[in-house]
Amino acid sequence: MISGFAVNYPVLAIMTLFLGAFLTGLAGRRNVLLRNLVVTIAVTIPLLLMLALIKPVFAEGKILSYWMGGWEPVAGWAIGIGLEVDALSLFFGLIVTVAVFVSGIYSFTYMNRDDSLVNYYTLFLMLAGSVLGLVLTGDLFNIFVMIEIMTLTAVALTAFRVDYDGALEGAMKYLVVGSVGSTVILMGIAMLYSQLHTLNLAQIAAMLPSAQNSVTVMAFAFLFIGFGTKAFLFPFHPLAADAHAVAPASISLMISGVLTKCGVYGIIRLCYTMYQNADLPFVQYLVTGFGAISCFVCVTMAFNQHNFKRLLAFHSISQVGYVITAVGLGSMLGLEAGLYHAMNHTIFKGLLFLTAGAVQHETGSLDLDRLGGLSKRMPHTCALFLIGAASISGLPPFNGFSSKWMIYQAAFERGARDNNIFFIIVCVIALLSSVLTLASFIKVTQSVFFGQLNPAFRRTKEAPLAMRIPMIILAVLCVVTGLFPKALQRIFLQPAAAAAWNVTNYIDRMLGDGYAAAHGIAPSVVPEVQLIGNWNPVAWLWLLLIVTCAVCIVAVMASPEKNFRLSDSDLDLKADYSAAPGSARSATAGSAPSGAVSASADATAIGAADAAVPPQITPEILAQMKAKAKYEPFFSGEESRYSQVGGSDLFWGFKHNWRKYFSFMGEWHSGIVNDYTRYGSVAIAIVLLLCVLFL
Repeated sequence: MISGFAVNYPVLAIMTLFLGAFLTGLAGRRNVLLRNLVVTIAVTIPLLLMLALIKPVFAEGKILSYWMGGWEPVAGWAIGIGLEVDALSLFFGLIVTVAVFVSGIYSFTYMNRDDSLVNYYTLFLMLAGSVLGLVLTGDLFNIFVMIEIMTLTAVALTAFRVDYDGALEGAMKYLVVGSVGSTVILMGIAMLYSQLHTLNLAQIAAMLPSAQNSVTVMAFAFLFIGFGTKAFLFPFHPLAADAHAVAPASISLMISGVLTKCGVYGIIRLCYTMYQNADLPFVQYLVTGFGAISCFVCVTMAFNQHNFKRLLAFHSISQVGYVITAVGLGSMLGLEAGLYHAMNHTIFKGLLFLTAGAVQHETGSLDLDRLGGLSKRMPHTCALFLIGAASISGLPPFNGFSSKWMIYQAAFERGARDNNIFFIIVCVIALLSSVLTLASFIKVTQSVFFGQLNPAFRRTKEAPLAMRIPMIILAVLCVVTGLFPKALQRIFLQPAAAAAWNVTNYIDRMLGDGYAAAHGIAPSVVPEVQLIGNWNPVAWLWLLLIVTCAVCIVAVMASPEKNFRLSDSDLDLKADYSAAPGSARSATAGSAPSGAVSASADATAIGAADAAVPPQITPEILAQMKAKAKYEPFFSGEESRYSQVGGSDLFWGFKHNWRKYFSFMGEWHSGIVNDYTRYGSVAIAIVLLLCVLFL
């Protein structure tokens, strides 16, 4: 156990961020330099304190426990709020503080054109303090308090640029759906407290396995869905795209790289520490299934985006799906792989959001159909973006490849060990999603940085150095954490995964030696992990064969139909309308280069032709045509006016073959918050029913 002054490091780190928020609001209005100095100190000290704990926690295997106000347990009962920092908590604490530091430094230049920056930095530091407090606390209700602060500040920061179109709407959706998640978490906490009469995580872990009943099972369902909401897992993912599209890029880094990790951390503590049921097949199917669905659905949704940050938002949730998939496998290798990818996701996704912010800062646009050729004007930003794109796509030697490789191995080994086809399918989904991620970023790279330069951006300049430095830090981390996976596993991943696995140690360090054994918790044996190696030629051959099979499956499932007529259920109304004599659409198509006419041009042409509709087009058919033409730009969230490659047409063949799927998803992502709340309610009901039946 850690003793001496170091025992105060966690509470000092948390209080520094909250105190910084207070001082920023108090003195920041009078002097900009003073405000920036306060913010710099507030984001630097927590990072240094977390770094100072690496040696005792990771290298020496110690656990830090701190009781707020000196309220230590009385007669074996925890009556005060305690902080407990083991390797798992510190691992996420390092992720949080690194992201907060980078985002804070980036904000100084990125946000200098905005007003009310005192409010921005006050909310930013409160958000950072709540997230750090969540991963370091040892009290379940304190987790809920931090979640409430986190949600409300994130909502306010999402709507910070209130003059942006959709800012208030995106924040409102975040508030409503986020409140659903907070509510079910509170319900789960209340149910556990009614049965165990304690809120301390260590004491819950000691008492819960021998006190399982229908109420605790329902509590598990509520807590899982609640933490899944904070991670934006399917079906709660649509609000993430709406929030990212309007939030400042620095806040997108926080939402994607930090807030989602709180949900991941909550699920790990739920399954591995409190309930200790990660080895149950039902829990593995449940968690892995949600992760795999989120992984695939969100990567396909990214194909239909025309807004730079909306596309990154869907990819962000897809990558979180990878993390949850690995965590749900219930194996030591899967847990290490999930933690590795959680760290990598914060790094490469943070880099990508910051490059998108740099593009927006210099051009004023995030529209993929207007941007293009910016590599000539922003070469450094382009190079940094390519590193992030290669990382998220899983290309060697970057970090995304190393962690995804571990996930593939963990899923395949899990399926091979039990001869279980479910986990083999999960492995194929993960591989296929990685291929789709690469394809999507080929589209983004071409649409933003290569191809024809939009004349409107011919005077665009490179992003300021103060914005590039945080991006360079993340780019270097993308390379370093990818080149040395075994060193990272030995120093960080294995201790963090072992901390989650060895729940006995977690209980005894907080409540006293022998407390776990007195409650029937047997000592945990941490299994060893054997990696097959990132550069093994045989492993690469197996990967090639699996990817080839996955591509063949997609080709078979998406075989195109040859005939499209007005009477078919999947008719192409735009094609029929363009063939009509005298239609404005046919004139537009005839004057435009092949493949350059976008969906918005279709909509414009149809709208212009309303006054001269051919007689064979009935009002009902015209209404369907308008809906069809409107579908793609609304689905993607951006109207297309300029396109040097056709952002929506780069993979038009794939999208055409999968048009039924994309049409369904387009209708499912209606943009109506009531629908999203309804989807969440259905998910809660389904998970609750499954848990009651099978857990």
